[in-house]
Amino acid sequence: MLLTVDHRTLYRYDMPVRGVVQSHRLSPSRFDGQKLIEWNVTVSGGSMGGGFRDGAGDWVQGWTIAGPVSEIEVRVQGQVETSDLAGVLRGHKEVTPPFAYLRATAATQSDAALADLGALLQGADLLAGCHALSAAISDRIAYCPGTTHAHTTAAQALAQGEGVCQDHAHAVIAAARAAGVPARYVSGYLQADDTGLAHEASHAWAEVFVAGIGWIGFDPANRCCPDARYIRLGSGLDAQDAAPIRGISRGLGTESLEVTVAVQLQQQ
Repeated sequence: MLLTVDHRTLYRYDMPVRGVVQSHRLSPSRFDGQKLIEWNVTVSGGSMGGGFRDGAGDWVQGWTIAGPVSEIEVRVQGQVETSDLAGVLRGHKEVTPPFAYLRATAATQSDAALADLGALLQGADLLAGCHALSAAISDRIAYCPGTTHAHTTAAQALAQGEGVCQDHAHAVIAAARAAGVPARYVSGYLQADDTGLAHEASHAWAEVFVAGIGWIGFDPANRCCPDARYIRLGSGLDAQDAAPIRGISRGLGTESLEVTVAVQLQQQ
């Protein structure tokens, strides 16, 4: 599939700030399931700084925006050719060992309910257990935008039975780690329908490490493994660690955020 992305993030400050520094994970991952055709990231009033490829294989790019500034637009536009690898992250180069993703974070701290779900991974067939875990989380956490927030934990989302893709991913990760299985958070895009309309945010899912196969993606929000409709950007221990844009501002202005994402299928 040939997918076109138009991702706009608008930051507004109620009073001008003296400057902003940002770190971006906005470049598509390099692996067998996707080929970059063209990609462009612009930051209004921004100066591109240094960049590097981290241990997880993600490209991290620095930007600085000199103040005073009251509004910043980060725009991502590009095309990626994708193929369906049944969720397997094949051909991806990274040096961070899988066991590094056993460490819990505040968002992925397990409780008794998540540990019970993690027991699904303790059978002889780990891959089948991963599919069962993803399906169980789909059943236990109904997709319901607006019922959770950026700091909702996996345990809280499971307890209330509602959430969004971030909560589904955190729940998979927390349950897997409770069973001693490495898991991580993945940020990216999803071509969800044929309308071409903009979405409110980008997408997220989880990857679980299965020995003999490697990292495999699971998306409980859509009851599937990532396929050709997905574009992978980067990964981390949780949503905060894998955030496509992270930054800090200098000043007293309160920040507000507006995000739109449009992912369209192009005829080849």
